Amino acid sequence: MLLGAVLAGGRSSRFGSDKALAELDGQTLLARAVDALSGWCEYVVVMGRETAPAPTLPDWPHPGMGPLGGIAGALHLARDEDYAAVLTCGVDSVGLPDDLPALLGEAPAYLEAQPVVGLWPVSSLAALEAILTGEGRHSLHAFAAAIGARAVKLERPPANVNTVADLEALRQRPT
Repeated sequence: MLLGAVLAGGRSSRFGSDKALAELDGQTLLARAVDALSGWCEYVVVMGRETAPAPTLPDWPHPGMGPLGGIAGALHLARDEDYAAVLTCGVDSVGLPDDLPALLGEAPAYLEAQPVVGLWPVSSLAALEAILTGEGRHSLHAFAAAIGARAVKLERPPANVNTVADLEALRQRPT
């Protein structure tokens, strides 16, 4: 069983406002991310927010830990509810491939161009807790290296909306 987790606890500092609520094609980025994961996962949660179009959970061990805090919170739920792995995406990951789980293959794996899009086994929780509570680098790449995750390169990676200009470029794309 697969748990889906939208990582939505960021500050959106480069965007200038809450990008999770920004709209693309009549739908918020947050709703788009929840819908995308719902197609592949038995259950979907939103990490790092209090309100969302899906159940919400806090980051672990506390807010401000970046994407790793969201992944850790989701892995805790996955462990407690007997899920095998967590499929994650950022609230700003737009245009995920229809066959994402197949492209990622067996966990652990992540998209090279967007490491927040990944498949993380519950067995990786202890390594992630050690990173988040330790003094070393708190980065997705450090976590991926610690658990031997594979970087999957896509010919056409999904868009990553960091700024209003990124969102505007998506709005202007040919349909």
